[in-house]
Formats: sequence, C-alpha cells, structure tokens
Amino acid sequence: MQASREIVRDLVFIGGGHAHALALRMLAMKPISGVRVTLISPESHTPYSGMLPGLLAGHYTFEDAHIDLARLCQWAGVRFIAAEVTAIQPQQKVLSLRGRPSIAYDLLSVDTGSAPELDSVPGARKWAVPVKPVADLWQRWLTVSAKLEPRAVEDPYRIAVVGGGAGSVELVLAMAQHFNGTAVRFSLFCGASRILQNYNGRARRSVERALVDYGIDLYTGERVVAVEQQALCLAGGGQYAFDDLFWCTGAVAVPWISASGLATDDAGFLAIRDTLQVVGQDSIFAAGDVATQLNHPRAKAGVYAVRQGPVLAQNLRNVLLNKPLKQHHPQRNFLSLISLGGRCATADRGLLNATGGWVWRWKDRIDRAFMARFRDLPARMPGGDESNATGVLGEIKQAHCGGCGAKIGAASLSSVLAGLAVAFPRHCPNGGKADDAALIPGAAGLEIVQSIDVLREMVKDPWLMGRIAANHALSDLYASGATPLSALAAITLPFASPAIQERELQQILSGALREFAAADCKLQGGHSLQGQELSIGFVVNGTAQSAERGLLAKTGLLSGNHLLLTKPLGTGALFASHMQLKADGRHVQAAVDMMLQSNAAAGRLAVEFGATACTDVTGFGLLGHLLEMLDPELGVTLSLDQVPLLPGAREAIAEGVYSTMHEVNIQARESIGPLATAVDSARLDLLVDPQTSGGLLIGVDAGKSDALCAALQAGGYTSTAIIGEVRERNKSRFAPVEVI
Repeated sequence: MQASREIVRDLVFIGGGHAHALALRMLAMKPISGVRVTLISPESHTPYSGMLPGLLAGHYTFEDAHIDLARLCQWAGVRFIAAEVTAIQPQQKVLSLRGRPSIAYDLLSVDTGSAPELDSVPGARKWAVPVKPVADLWQRWLTVSAKLEPRAVEDPYRIAVVGGGAGSVELVLAMAQHFNGTAVRFSLFCGASRILQNYNGRARRSVERALVDYGIDLYTGERVVAVEQQALCLAGGGQYAFDDLFWCTGAVAVPWISASGLATDDAGFLAIRDTLQVVGQDSIFAAGDVATQLNHPRAKAGVYAVRQGPVLAQNLRNVLLNKPLKQHHPQRNFLSLISLGGRCATADRGLLNATGGWVWRWKDRIDRAFMARFRDLPARMPGGDESNATGVLGEIKQAHCGGCGAKIGAASLSSVLAGLAVAFPRHCPNGGKADDAALIPGAAGLEIVQSIDVLREMVKDPWLMGRIAANHALSDLYASGATPLSALAAITLPFASPAIQERELQQILSGALREFAAADCKLQGGHSLQGQELSIGFVVNGTAQSAERGLLAKTGLLSGNHLLLTKPLGTGALFASHMQLKADGRHVQAAVDMMLQSNAAAGRLAVEFGATACTDVTGFGLLGHLLEMLDPELGVTLSLDQVPLLPGAREAIAEGVYSTMHEVNIQARESIGPLATAVDSARLDLLVDPQTSGGLLIGVDAGKSDALCAALQAGGYTSTAIIGEVRERNKSRFAPVEVI
C-alpha cells in the first residue's frame, strides 16, 4: 500500500545502536501510513561492536565495521538528524538537543548505549582513554596511534589497558596485532584474581596463551585505585608507568537518562518491561545497553541488542496500529566468540570451547552477514516515495534533485526573459539577463540591493534546511558586497496534521533565524502554504558595506585579474549520489558543513581587497557563473587541478552520478576551447556541477591575489585557491575558457 502523504505521527529513534539499525530496516520494508520516522544520532556512522577489534587490528576497513546511518536513513525514507540528545521531557513529549531546538515526538525509542565507568577511580576521567561509548573508540584510537613515535626496543612505548572482561582482552590483543613487530609494550590490569571470570577454563587458557604469544603483560589481582599522569596507582601500593591508558571496565548509564525522570534500575539504566516499553511510559521504548529488562536482566552485550531489534520493530508497529504487543524473552546464554589478535578466535558457550583459525573465519562470516544487511539494501522498497531508490534488480531511477540541483537551466531562463523583454521592455531585466541580486529602483540616497532564493528539500533535517536556505539566500548579498538588513520567508510545508506542521515550521524558522541573527538580519514576515513537498525561500535586502566603495558587481573583470574560489565544489554530485545510496555519510556531512559556512567574511574581504567582480557559485555551476562574469572581449584560463573539491565528489562523478541539473549545465562546456593536454574528465565535469550555498568566485588584481587568498584561508575558508587568470580574448583564436 502506498504510504499516506499526510503526516500525522512522529516516531523518533534516539541512537544508532544495533537494535535500532535492525528496527529501522524492518520498518522501512513496510512503511506505516501517516508516520514520519526520525533517527537522531551524533554521527553518521555507528560501529558494529563485533568487528571493532578486527578494525583496530587491521583486518577490516572503517566501512567494513560501521553502519552508514545516513545512507540507511536515505534508503528508508527516514529523517536523519546529526545531533546529541541531552534530555527527555516525557510529560511534554519533547527531546532536548545540544546546540539546536528541541524535537517533539509521539512515539520514542532509545538505543544510545552506555557510558564509561570512570568516576569511581580518581584521575581516570582525566588521564584514561575510555573504550565506551564504542561509537567514539575508532577516532580515539586514531588519535593515540597517530602520536605514537618509534622507540628503541630498550625504551618501548607503553600502553596499559584496565579491564579483565572480553572487551578488554579483545582490545589489547587487537592493538598488539596492529603494532606487532614494533617497540610497543602492552599491559593488561585486572582487579579480579583472573580474567574472563564467567568463561570456561579452556577459553580462558586460550586467551592467556594469546597474551603470552603477543608479549602482553597480564596483572591479575591488581586493582587500580588512582590514575596519575602516566602512572597507575595500585591497591598494593605499587605504581606502573604508561604512555597511554585505555579504560575498559564496567559501563554506567548516561546521566541524562535518570535526570529525565524516567524509571531506572539501581544502576541508572532505563527500566523496561518485556514489551521493551519503559516502565510507566507506554510511548517510550528502549533497547540495548541503555536499558535493563527487569524480568530478565542480562549482561550488557551486543548479542542481546541484536535479538531485541525484531521485537522492537514489531511492537513499535503494533502500538501505532493499536495492536497487542509481543513479549520478549532473551536467552540466558549465548555463544561468545573472542578474537585473539590475529585471524584466530576462541568460542565459548557453557562447557563448550573451540579455538583456531576456523573459529575466526566462522566469526568473520557471521559478522559480515550481519553487516551485509545494511550494505546490500534492497533496490525497491514497498510503499516508498520518489526520494527513495526505485526500480528493480538494482536499477535505480534518477529522482529530481533538491537544492540548487532543482533550478531551471540558464539557457531556458535567458531565452524566456529575452522574449518577454520585447513585450515588456521597461519591466524586464536588461538584455534578458536577470541578476541574482539587484538594486531596488527609486531608493533615493541609499543603495538597497535585493535578492530571492528558493530551495527544494535536499536534507531531511528541517532545522538544517532552514539554515542552509537562509545562508544560501544571504550569499547573494555577500557576493554583492552588501550587509543584510531584512528578509521575508516563503515556505511550502508538506501536507500534514496541524501539530506536525507546527513542529516542522518551528524547526525551519529556528534554523533560518540562527543564520539571520548571526548576520543581524531581521525576518520581517512572509508567506506559508501546504503542498506536495517542502520548499524554503527567502527574499533578502541589504545595503553596501562601504559607502565609498559601493556594491560589488558580477561583471567588471579586468585582463590580468586572478580568480579565487572560496569553497570546494561537489554538492550536486554528492547529493545525487546520496539519493542513489552511493555516498558515504561522512562525505554528505562534509558537504552540509560547507553549505552552512557563511560567505559573510569572504564578502567583506573581497570588498576590502578591492575585488573587481564577484559572484556566488550556485545552480549554474562554476563554469556557468564564470561565463556570466565575462565581458565578450575577455577570456579565462582555468587551472583545473587548483579547483577545490568536496571529499567524495570526484568519485561520484567518475561513477557516472550526476545531479539532474548537470544535463542542462553541461551546455556551458561549449565555451571551453580545445584541451591542450589530457585532463581529469571527472574534475572537468565538476565545473558544471550545480552548487547549493557554494563559495564566492572573486576577481581581483593579480598583485593582491596571494594576500587575499591567505586572508580568506586564515578567516576559515581553508579550501580557498587561486584557480584562474583573466585574459584578453582574440575571438578568432581563443574560446572564452581555456582549461589547463
């Protein structure tokens, strides 16, 4: 059944744990009419705990061991919000988020994992590297391993691990495997009389042999009572020196859980019933390490979260459809497979034990099969809409892009305006060419410049869309050397219940006002309506930054000028790739970060350095907007290798993934003359890639270009580069653009 286009309920997931990843996949296979699903997670990738030791050891890549939540959500039609939840207000059904407005929910599920237990030992929080939350472990490991300098064998680098359970054992063996053959010495400290207390003796002995084989010092019965800078203080009075310390002891609940007033167990974890609902809260579910099932308490292990996933998905569906809920009864014991550093593992279940390379291969097959569920997503999803992958047998239909990828082509626009200028010569743009920002006629004594921009949805987070749309609209003023004064909004909201629309509008305008407030630009009002899809537009007005210098013009380049580009290209290709489930979530996030960077400081520097011409790079692509800047007697030599690109953009184009606007923009390639040497065809294609909230393209005197470039880089535009030089054009010999 086709999902309803009117949204009436908000189902929100907090955290990207194993249970949530599975539940999202299952719910996506059969969408529920009228329900909007949102996932809130601080990062776009969540680790699969079973493969983390192999990642540290070097057996797996980052992509092997992490679920790309942004990609999963794109496939599932789920809103992905990259944010950290700081509180739940169950009475109001509102979530507090760090650094952004609260989010309302109708039905909630929590799977955020646990926090490291650091505060029971003085100094541990200050000097130890916590293993939990596991989502942050990889980045912490990279930080530690990057600073590790080669040492002489007689003076090795010392890494200590405090723990004693399976997690600490796998961690220290994986690290030892990674640095095998180098001058690094590892030590494992266990406060108990033996490691792996709940495992059978044969499994324990297999692990102890592996520790000996890797030269890892094992200290049992050595309880750490304090941590000093580069020294462990032991209960027996001794000390042990270290260069880095990893802390892998018991987990605790994140503090905001109990602070939210929800029912918890004695340790502060959410108390849940067998239906996975929080005690006393029928509209809040929980799974994984963040919760304790009161009737069936179990150890904090990933296997239990995986088993909870299907029940969680079914019960969320049943609540929404007013059906009876299922009871979850977790198994008492489970098969534990412990990696022993290299491609060897030991298996433990009750009295059964086996060790060897075949056990590791068995574990590897299990882990890879689990991750394949999120890598090899079905190409067709029943009930999905056009924003999801469509087609059969892996064939993906190109859906229309959002952002500036949805613009009308420059040639079509110019043709229409040129025709209308004949009938309305006094009221159409001169020469049939409309500028992004234009002076308002009749504003006596004050040059007021005005612009308008409207975007279709390109990210599903409405707060981010509000920020991107506002930033994008203001960019036209900054490219004109103007200071913003006021704005009017024009917003179309998708069909939904009044309560849902109010939530959406609040998020959009909160995001927009964050950008307008930073620019001291007042939102005066506007217009809103309902429609099939979200669109956000703003009319913005401003005045010249400098009365003496006046406004910057799009045209006015001089022969000999250098061209500077302040931001990298690639948003069109990346978001087209994201729609086709081919983009890495980290690359999408990098593109979002770029779009959120204001061009205000760049505009001020362009005025300060006496720029001869300036424009912002948006829907027509770098080449299209460059051609708008050129007078007929001028040409440009572009240095293709100097043009900055977003990570992943070149790879997307090289795979043949283009924004829907690319086909129209590619007409501008006719302006490029014969290529003197072989060039990177993917980089060449990115010259016409449509950009949303792109950088400024600035023409400046060659004698000032290096200083301006340095000032822009120092001002935060770290990708700024000098990409070309303006020259006089001999029309009989030279095309407008030469690419080298």
